[in-house]
Amino acid sequence: MSENMTTTNETKLLTKKDVRRSAITYMMFHHCAQNYERMMGLAFCHCLQKPLKKLYPDKEEYTKALKRHMQYYNTEPTIGALIPGITLGLEEGRANGKPISEEMIIGTKNALMGPFAGVGDSMIGSVYQTIIASIAIGLSAESGSLLGPVFLFVFYGLVCAFLKVFLFERGYKLGLDAVKILSGKIMEVATVALSIVGLITVGGVAANTVKVPIVWEYVSGDLTISLSSILDTIMPGILPLCLCLGIWRLYTKHHWSTIKALLVCIVVVFICVLLGIMG
Repeated sequence: MSENMTTTNETKLLTKKDVRRSAITYMMFHHCAQNYERMMGLAFCHCLQKPLKKLYPDKEEYTKALKRHMQYYNTEPTIGALIPGITLGLEEGRANGKPISEEMIIGTKNALMGPFAGVGDSMIGSVYQTIIASIAIGLSAESGSLLGPVFLFVFYGLVCAFLKVFLFERGYKLGLDAVKILSGKIMEVATVALSIVGLITVGGVAANTVKVPIVWEYVSGDLTISLSSILDTIMPGILPLCLCLGIWRLYTKHHWSTIKALLVCIVVVFICVLLGIMG
């Protein structure tokens, strides 16, 4: 078996090592030199630079290839790793003499950025990241164990790194067929299922780790009424629930930033402690 990747009868100009090296470069540098003019464009060009040099020995063609990948580019980096892989496959086809124009390559990139960002942000940013972070918090919140950070590093950091390399290579191999897989029913079902698991996990972690310690008591002679006991009788954990729902509303309805919400929480807690309401 030759060193070249042989998925079809056409001549492959790139080896497995070339594609793997480009995928690892993408995994490590997909957000390097990010700026408001091109966003991830410089990083996109950087990860394809070496294979493009091999595909286009002619300096003028190589320069054109670099320029068309220096343009604006922005998407979710994990699921979006398919896009540079697909693009590399198109570039190899063009170098092989296939009827693939520059406009087709650029248009494919631009057409895939938005949909892949939507899928990636939903599955990775909103669901998977939340589930893993919630479990990690639960592992360390009470004991202060290092198990939580290690869990987060392995199941988020390393898993996402592996996915970026794997999806880059699959994008190169499958080409535009990768789009059909992501737009199919399987991904829709997987997204819904992960969303349900994520909500359950976040709810469980919030109930066990968010604390609102009310110590205020009404005392009259031998009579002592504890506000915390009354609230727990109505519904255990009602104050943590109200706090989480309140902050969620500030985020979604009033568009508060995380820093603003955190500062308000600190001020409110400080005042309540001074008044003897919280301990």
